Amino acid sequence: MIKLLHTADWQIGKQYGQFDIDDAALLAEARFAVVERLAQLAAAEGVDAVLVAGDVFDAQGVADKTIHRLFNSMAAFGGPWVLIPGNHDAGLAESVWTRAARLNAVPPNAHVCLRPEPLLFSSLGLAVLPAPLTQRHTHNDLTEWFAAAQVPLGLFRVGLAHGSVQGVLAEDIDSSNPIAAARAEHAALDYLALGDWHGCKQVDARTWYSGTPETDRFKANASGQALIVSLPEPGGLPSVVQHVTSQYRWREDTVDLQVPSDIDALLQQLAGLTIADVVTLSLTGHTDLPGRRRLMDAIGQARGRARSLCADLSALRFEPTPEDIGALQADGYLGDVIASLRAAQEGAAAESADVARDALALLAGILDERRAGAKAAP
Repeated sequence: MIKLLHTADWQIGKQYGQFDIDDAALLAEARFAVVERLAQLAAAEGVDAVLVAGDVFDAQGVADKTIHRLFNSMAAFGGPWVLIPGNHDAGLAESVWTRAARLNAVPPNAHVCLRPEPLLFSSLGLAVLPAPLTQRHTHNDLTEWFAAAQVPLGLFRVGLAHGSVQGVLAEDIDSSNPIAAARAEHAALDYLALGDWHGCKQVDARTWYSGTPETDRFKANASGQALIVSLPEPGGLPSVVQHVTSQYRWREDTVDLQVPSDIDALLQQLAGLTIADVVTLSLTGHTDLPGRRRLMDAIGQARGRARSLCADLSALRFEPTPEDIGALQADGYLGDVIASLRAAQEGAAAESADVARDALALLAGILDERRAGAKAAP
C-alpha cells in the first residue's frame, strides 16, 4: 500500500488587485500558509509522497524572496515532493524553475519534473509519470506518452498532469492543454493527479482534480481542499479522502430586498460574518430611509468583522416615504426641490419619473446623513 497527498494550483505570488491593499496582502500571505498546512497534513497522515500538479507559482516573475519562502514553507514534510510546471509557471528555457535552481532554493527532497520521463522511487514502489508544461498553452495532449512508458514491474504507476480533461470541464476551458478522457485507463495508471481546475473534482475512479488548497475566487466549485490518496496494490482502485485546507471562505451573494423582513434576514446574515469570510454582496429591490440607515450601519459593522466585504448597492432603490421626507424637516429652497421631485415621480413619463425618484432618494439620503451627523456632534 502507498499513500499520497495530491494538491495543485498553489499560485504563489498571486496578486489580488480587486481588494484593498491590506486585504490583498493577507490573501496573498494565506497562499504560503496553506503550503505549511499541507506539509503538516502530509506529515500527520504519514504519506509517502506529495504530488503537486502544476501552477505552483502564479507567474514567472515572482520575487526571489517569494521562491525561497515557498520552498521553506514545505519544511514540515521531509518526504518527497514531486512538482510539475503548469500554464502559469511553464518550464520555459528560462523560467521561475531555472531561477529557483540558480538560487539553490529547491531542497533535496523536492523533485521538479521539467521533462516527460518517469521518476522512480524504488524504495516506495512508486513510478511517477509527469507531463510538465513547457509553454503556457499547448494543443497536444502531453499525457499521451504515459501509455508507452516503461517502468519496472510491480511499481505503482501514477500520472501527474496539468490541463483540461476533454468533455469534462466547461467548453470554454477545454481547448488548451488538453488531456484525453480515460487517460488513466488507457495508460494503465493506478492514479492520475490533475491540476488546472481550481475546484475539487472526480473525473473517474482513478482521476481527480484536487483544486487549489486556498480558495481564490467566488466560483462555487468545492475549492480549498487537498486529497489523501491511498493505493492498496498496483492495479487496485484508489481510496480518496478530501481534506479542507482553506483559511478563507469566498461567497458571492445577491439579495433582493422587498419587505422589511428581507432586511432583517440580511442583517442577521451580515452579523454572522467572521474574519474567515471574503464576500461580495449585490443588493437589488428597494428600501425606505430607516431601512437604508440599518443597512449602511450593518455593512459598516460587517466590514470590520469579515476579511473582506464588497457591497454593491447600485441596483438598490431608496424610496423615502412621505413620513421620511417630513422627518427631514427640509424647508426653503430644499423644501421646494423635494416637493418638485415628489410631484415629478407621479408624472406620466416613466423615464422622467425614475430620474425624479432616484434624485429624491439621493437628496433624502444626503440630508439624512447630515442630520445624523449633527445629532452625533458634541
